[in-house]
Amino acid sequence: MRCRGGTARCHHAEQRSGAEPVVSTGRIGVAVFADDLQTIRSLAERDNARIEHWSELPRGGHVAAMEVPGDVADLRVFFA
Repeated sequence: MRCRGGTARCHHAEQRSGAEPVVSTGRIGVAVFADDLQTIRSLAERDNARIEHWSELPRGGHVAAMEVPGDVADLRVFFA
């Protein structure tokens, strides 16, 4: 992936913008895939007040929809 540098610059600038963080109060579902960032829980809980579904899946990575296509059971649980 060639977007890491640009993404890092964007996040770096965002952190130093002086803007107050906004906590989301919308209904949130989180899926953490085995081969992706594993330290997301503390960040998700910090920025979202209504996490109603959390799952840690055994397969997939950053682009799980392409890596494990058709594995939508977790989506069905969240929207049920």
